[in-house]
Amino acid sequence: MAHAAVGADAVVELGAGTGPVTEALLRHLPGVPLIAVELQAPLARRLRARFPSIDVRQAAAKQVVDGLVDHPGRVVLVSSLPFRSLPKEVGAETVDSICAFLAQSPERKLVQFTYQPRAPFAAPRELRWHRRAVVWRNTPPAGIWELQAAR
Repeated sequence: MAHAAVGADAVVELGAGTGPVTEALLRHLPGVPLIAVELQAPLARRLRARFPSIDVRQAAAKQVVDGLVDHPGRVVLVSSLPFRSLPKEVGAETVDSICAFLAQSPERKLVQFTYQPRAPFAAPRELRWHRRAVVWRNTPPAGIWELQAAR
């Protein structure tokens, strides 16, 4: 997932959890501003303690993404959010927010981790999914998908 964010001017990690992807992002993208988003207070506190140099936001992904819609440059969203198991309304508004954010610029993209063999969610026609990789060492195998404006 970190390799898919190479070239970003800023990275926003949605659903940072305990921080394994956060750690990889910091290692592979030194000097790139990183915002780690985690809704659960105990996990957000843990991230702040573990990674004091980054911006950790205890908030819903939609709230943070909506606040960055005018952010300039190549912004990459890196997500481990479980879209298929989120409450229906939360999932729908998060997807809408992400898609509106991505539609603002072809330089923006979402890098999404999923255990499903198909795209993580249906995207509007101006955006296109591309499977970047399959992580066979993971049990079950995981897919890394990218979503961005169709060129």
